[in-house]
Amino acid sequence: MEKTSNSDKPAADHIDHVVETPQETTLLQSIRLYPKIVLYCIGLTSAFLLAGYDAVIVGTITAVPRFQADYGEQYGEKYIIPSVWMSLWNALGYLGSMVGGAVGGPWQDRSGRRWPLAIGSFISAISIAILYVSNLPDDIDSRRGIFLAAKIINGFSVGIVMAVTQTYISESVPTSLRGSAMALLPTFMLLGQIIGAGVIFSSSSDPTPQSYLTSFASQWPFSAVPFIMAIIVPESPSHLVREEKVDAALRSLKRLHTPQIDSIQLVEQLKISIRLERELSQEATYKSCFEKTNRRRTFIVSFASTIPALFGLPLLSNASYYMQVVGMKPSFSLIFLILGIGLGLISNGVGIWAASRAGRRPLTLITLLITVVLWIGMGIAGCWSGTVTIWWTAITMMVIVVVCGMGCWPASYAVAGEASALSLRAKTQGIGVLIHNLFNIIFNLILPYIYNPDSGNLRAKTGFVYAGFTFVALAGSWILIPEMKGRSVVDLDRMFELKLPAREFSRWKAEKIGDE
Repeated sequence: MEKTSNSDKPAADHIDHVVETPQETTLLQSIRLYPKIVLYCIGLTSAFLLAGYDAVIVGTITAVPRFQADYGEQYGEKYIIPSVWMSLWNALGYLGSMVGGAVGGPWQDRSGRRWPLAIGSFISAISIAILYVSNLPDDIDSRRGIFLAAKIINGFSVGIVMAVTQTYISESVPTSLRGSAMALLPTFMLLGQIIGAGVIFSSSSDPTPQSYLTSFASQWPFSAVPFIMAIIVPESPSHLVREEKVDAALRSLKRLHTPQIDSIQLVEQLKISIRLERELSQEATYKSCFEKTNRRRTFIVSFASTIPALFGLPLLSNASYYMQVVGMKPSFSLIFLILGIGLGLISNGVGIWAASRAGRRPLTLITLLITVVLWIGMGIAGCWSGTVTIWWTAITMMVIVVVCGMGCWPASYAVAGEASALSLRAKTQGIGVLIHNLFNIIFNLILPYIYNPDSGNLRAKTGFVYAGFTFVALAGSWILIPEMKGRSVVDLDRMFELKLPAREFSRWKAEKIGDE
C-alpha cells in the first residue's frame, strides 16, 4: 500500500490510518475541518445532558425540605431520609443503568445506534411519569417504593442512551477530535446538573409538594432531546459497513462530512479496518471481549470507567444533602451545589481543550495525585467541628470538582473510548457502562452508612475514606492506562498485539503502512 498523500489526509485521518501529531492539527483546525461531525456530537451529548439532569433532580431532591417531610422521618428537630432508603435510592438507580448498559451493547450491534437511543429516551419519559405520581399513596413505604422503582427504570433508560452515545462518538469522529469529543460527555452531564440544581433551588422554598413535583415534570423536555437526535443523526457508518450495507454507509458519511472529504475513500478505509479486526476476532460477542487478544483492552476500559467513582463523584453528586449532614443550612447547601457544578462545568470546558493537547496519562496521574492530598486535608479538618470545618469541607469539594474536571474525569472517558477494538466497541462500551454503574451502586450503598448521623457519622472525616479510594485510582492508572492520544486504530491494534507496557506506548514509533 502506498503512503497516503497530503491531499488524502482528512479521509485517512478520519479512519485513523494516519497518526496525527498534536503539532499538525489544533482543536480549532479540526473543528473547521469537520464542522458537521462536531454539530452531531454536540447533539448526541444531549443524552448525557439528560443523564446529568435526571441525576441531580432525583438525587438532590432529597435536600428539599418538603420532600424530606413527605418521604423521610423526623430525627431530632428536623427530617432526614433514613440511611437504608438513601442507600437504596442512590444505588439501585445505577443497577438499572448497569442492566441498560449491558442490554445496549448487543442491541446496538443488532439494530444499529438510532433505535436504542430513541427507545431509551421513551423509557425515560415513562419513568418520569412514575416519579410524578410517587407521592400519591398514603403509606410512606409505598411512596418510597414507587420512587425507588422509578429510579431503577430511569437508570435503565440512561444506561442505554449513555452506551449508545459513547459508542457512536468514539467510532465516528476523527483522531484529532476523539479525545475532545469524549471529554464533551462529562461536560454536558455537568450542564444538565447545573440546570437541574437551578430548578430545584428555585422551587425548594415552596412549602407544598409542588416544590419537588415541578422538578420531576421538568425532566420530560430533556428526555425528548435524545429522541429527536435519534431521528436526525445518520446511522453509524461503522455499523453499516459491518452489516455490509456499503451504500447506506456512504450516504451516512456524506451526511457526517462536508463535500471536501472523500466519503468513498472513507468507506474503503472502514472496510479495511473492520476486515483486519475480524481476522483477529471472528465474532463480535461479549465473550470475544475477554479472549486473550482483547482481554487487556477490555480491562483498561473497565478500569477507566471506575475512575469517577474512585475520585469521589458519588459523594460530590449528593453534595447538597451531604453538606447538610456536615452542618450547612439547606439554602446554603443548594447554593453550594450550584456553584460547585458551575465550577465543574468551566473546568470541564478546560478539560476539552486539555484532552486535545495533553496526554491522557499525565492528565489522569497529576490530577488524581492532587485529589488525594485534598481529600486528606478535608479528613483532617473533620477532626474538629464548627463553621471553619463546614466551609473547609465545602471549598475542598469544589476544588476537587475543578481539578478532576480538568483532568482525570474527561480523560477517563477518552481512555474508555479509545482502548477497545473497533469491531467490539459497542459491547466494550456496554461493559464499561456496566462497571461504571456497578461501582456507583457499591459507593452509593455504603456512603450514607459512612457519613449519615444515624450510622457511621463520619461527616467531614469521610475525606480520609476517599483519599484511600483515590490513591487506588492513582496506582491503577500508573500501572494500566497507556498513552493513546493521536494514535490510530491500526497503531493501537499493533501496540496491544506487541503487549507493550503502559509506560512504553508514548515512546513507540508507528510503523509505515507500506512496510508492513
